[in-house]
Amino acid sequence: MLFSTLLVAATLVSVALAVPAPAPASPTATDTTDVYAAQATVLTLSPVSNVKGKAFDRYVSIWLENTDYADAAADPTMEALAKMGIKLTGSYAVTHPSEPNYMAAFAGDYWGVNGDSFLAVPSNVSTVADLLDDKGISWGLYQEGMPYSGYQGPAIVYKSIANTPDKAAKVKNFTMFYEDLKDDKLPQWMFITPNMTNDGHDTNVTFAAKWCKEFLTPLLSDPHFMANTLVHITFDENEDYTIQNQIFTVLLGDAVPADLVGTVDDNYYNHYSELSTVEANWDLKTLGRWDVGANWNNDDYPAFDKMFFNSSYPGIFSSTKWAPQPVPDIHSRRNGRTTLDSIQDTWKGTDDLNYYHGELEIPDGAYPPVYPEAFSAY
Repeated sequence: MLFSTLLVAATLVSVALAVPAPAPASPTATDTTDVYAAQATVLTLSPVSNVKGKAFDRYVSIWLENTDYADAAADPTMEALAKMGIKLTGSYAVTHPSEPNYMAAFAGDYWGVNGDSFLAVPSNVSTVADLLDDKGISWGLYQEGMPYSGYQGPAIVYKSIANTPDKAAKVKNFTMFYEDLKDDKLPQWMFITPNMTNDGHDTNVTFAAKWCKEFLTPLLSDPHFMANTLVHITFDENEDYTIQNQIFTVLLGDAVPADLVGTVDDNYYNHYSELSTVEANWDLKTLGRWDVGANWNNDDYPAFDKMFFNSSYPGIFSSTKWAPQPVPDIHSRRNGRTTLDSIQDTWKGTDDLNYYHGELEIPDGAYPPVYPEAFSAY
């Protein structure tokens, strides 16, 4: 799993869970009137928990955008951040453009997405939120510039989150981060997205690196933030679609052992590695998708040198080539961890419609997943 050198023995302790509440008005409203109405009625939740992990007790993922690895590595501020922790030189996005990469990190697939349009992923698709909830681990997203909790974003494309009030209520405006920090109510799993100026999308890596440094510097000495915390800084994709989709990634925080500070890890990782790491750290169940085999047996992947991860394979959301929705591998097993029980129940008896195999599989448009014969009926 990602950051495998960090794993140590784990114990579990009690958690405090939020109680579901009624849905807010217009949970994904975009009309100005609806936005103001939603702001006045929206539900916002900040649950906390204290579940011990094997390598870290808090995970913070910060996503920046659209930067080639070489450009990020050449930026002095970004390199200075890397020297504070572990630089991952073998980290890759899974495709282009941005949206499918975010989707991959949440649910272990991107179902052919090859654009950045607003989507609604079927409610039968579980996400990392379901895995965390299953173990009582608090989670939350903080998105800069979002008008109200539960508004659009990488988690809200999933109906299983958007249509569940107490889940949507944890997808919050960035200002809530500082309120939760002050009140010592930060969750154990966090996903942070700066706005398109601060993440480098509409500026450059120098601007994004400066934002990261200014954001993180006070936090790295704040006891409300640093609680055996692993901070994962990464980019969603690179900018040059003619080269391999390599991305600059850094791990830092007080969960990084002192002897690993300033080191380099050249193992292969991708956005599915985030899921695999969190699953392994807290002994979570799996989603039965590409998360299961991420980061395992990756030394001799035969086609890797030919793979660029610059185009998406066919799927239900592809604008160029449709393909059926695959069924999760309900029999997945990784180090004793199995597919989430609710996923097994939902997809029972559909094994012949599964194209995941529980091993390292890194498909792209040129090397798409292989559908089983049962799909020929579609």
